[in-house]
Amino acid sequence: MTHSQAENVIKNIIREIGQECAMKGQTVPETLVAFMVKAVVLDPRNEFNVDRTLTKADVQKLIKLCIERLLDTRNPSLDTIKMQVYFDMNYTNRVELINEQHRILESRLAPVSREITDNRARTREELESVYRKIVSYVLLRSGLGSPTDIKVIREATAALQSVFPQTELAAFLSLNKKEKERQLKELTMIVTGIRLFNKDCGKGGEGIDDLPAILNEAIPAASHHIDIELQSSQDLAYRYTAMVETMHQSLNAEMELKLTMLKEVLYNVRQHEAYLCVILSDVITCAQEVEMMQKQFAAQMEQLKDVVRAKTAVPTSQVYPIFITLSNLWTSFQDEILVLSFLNNLTVNLQQFLDAHAVIFPEDVMESLLEGITVKTDEERLKKSADDKVNVSDFTSEEWLLPETTINFSQLTVQYHGFCVYSFAVKDGLLLPGNPSLGILKHKEKYYTFCSKEAAYSFAKNPDKYIKMIGDKAKESPELIQLLELHQQFESLAPYSQVKSKDKSLRPITKCDSSTQTDTHILPPTIVKDYEWNEWELRRKAIKLANLRQKLTHSVQTNLSHMRRDNSAQVYLMKDSSTQTKRENSSNVPRPQIFLAGLRGGTPPITRMTKVNLTRAVDET
Repeated sequence: MTHSQAENVIKNIIREIGQECAMKGQTVPETLVAFMVKAVVLDPRNEFNVDRTLTKADVQKLIKLCIERLLDTRNPSLDTIKMQVYFDMNYTNRVELINEQHRILESRLAPVSREITDNRARTREELESVYRKIVSYVLLRSGLGSPTDIKVIREATAALQSVFPQTELAAFLSLNKKEKERQLKELTMIVTGIRLFNKDCGKGGEGIDDLPAILNEAIPAASHHIDIELQSSQDLAYRYTAMVETMHQSLNAEMELKLTMLKEVLYNVRQHEAYLCVILSDVITCAQEVEMMQKQFAAQMEQLKDVVRAKTAVPTSQVYPIFITLSNLWTSFQDEILVLSFLNNLTVNLQQFLDAHAVIFPEDVMESLLEGITVKTDEERLKKSADDKVNVSDFTSEEWLLPETTINFSQLTVQYHGFCVYSFAVKDGLLLPGNPSLGILKHKEKYYTFCSKEAAYSFAKNPDKYIKMIGDKAKESPELIQLLELHQQFESLAPYSQVKSKDKSLRPITKCDSSTQTDTHILPPTIVKDYEWNEWELRRKAIKLANLRQKLTHSVQTNLSHMRRDNSAQVYLMKDSSTQTKRENSSNVPRPQIFLAGLRGGTPPITRMTKVNLTRAVDET
């Protein structure tokens, strides 16, 4: 039989089982039917040989067994499988959930955006119609108020006109489609920021809910509700564990049926506890994100107030980025509301898979079974065994990881969801919490914890034997495959989330005291005699080689380069020189004096000038 033929046969089997269950009044999803088919085939008690092709009789037997198990409403094992299928099909991490919500929003806004970007308005009425559509788009995308509320529309229109007047609509429509879509998103963010600022100033904010205040109330309420559910599941798990532990020691025929049922309800509440821990972790992350965003939102709002305080006009380059940041933060608040609502709904819907407890083990039956039994919590069990640690020196071939020697000890992914592997294998499916502080055994790149030192030593003698025992037990109780995270042994039943992340295992980072020693000189010394380390000695040698005494230094500076760098020149200054004669002497010459006579005061009509030299002779001075 080819692979495609085998797939068609399996699909036909699943379809027939679903139809049979629907005819008997029980609607089951195909995912649950597919899981049940694989679980029934893997169960060795049903005697299906997976290495050969199923005959018609095998197919009819398979269908019958699956229908019987799917219609058994009082079976805790079926409730656990339903819970696992439901959680695997509905749970998604916060990033994927937010991205999916944004994708849905984009798909819903696509027709409105298309009406705006594809419009070829020319007349005044057509332009006004396009502008109203832009206002509706802004309201729908921002989620701030109803687009049918006249007060909200007026406020959004006023905010839009302050940044995008109707006169610019013609220029907007002339752009290409991608540029129009980009500007629509940017306008939405700016208008959202303006409306949020007006709301904070008490001048607007019609139809805008106070999301930070809502989240401040909703997150503690959700956390409290999950804590109550988690505490209830843990209390049931502690009581069931104590009863299973006691009955295993004194087992008889009557107790065996109760013990099987007790283990099934124990697996049920342990799975519910594990899922609640995942949800609670997401709620805590949500609270941290909201706290950080509230601080950022308050800081941005205060910065915006400082920018626009007592100013009639503010540059858009200063306020637009702040408006966009406020809009993005408000969108993040909306995303956290969505995540919180999703987690609350998931918590409530998981409760339906615990209904069998009150029917199978009502309170009076529980009290009679618990009579004379001491119920211990997981914390008490861990505290009791915390001091009795594994002695690493007792082992030669096994590798043990301790908190003192491993840096990322708390981040290691241990097998079987942290339960003691030895107790589960030896005590026929008893789930006891493993204590990592005793030591974590590393075997074939996997990590195992134990509830006691004795269990650790016993498991370390033959790990493969006990691992095989757990695999055989999981074939009889398929809900254990996901509870204990046995997906590598049963890859056909691995959930999608585990398949994606199965290669992302964390390796331990061990730490220890170590020292090294080397020879002082492992190579023969090579000493350079003319090596010089002194900078000034090197400069002196360089000057000597250059022989600057016979050289001149020139520098040139132009109008284009005089502001670019500093120029300097260096020359040897001339020496001061002096001479001395045998005696000192001095001389003095007469001062020249010339008198011009006859320039004025004469009576004749013609003036006659006479030059008289009055300079005294040299020998007269």
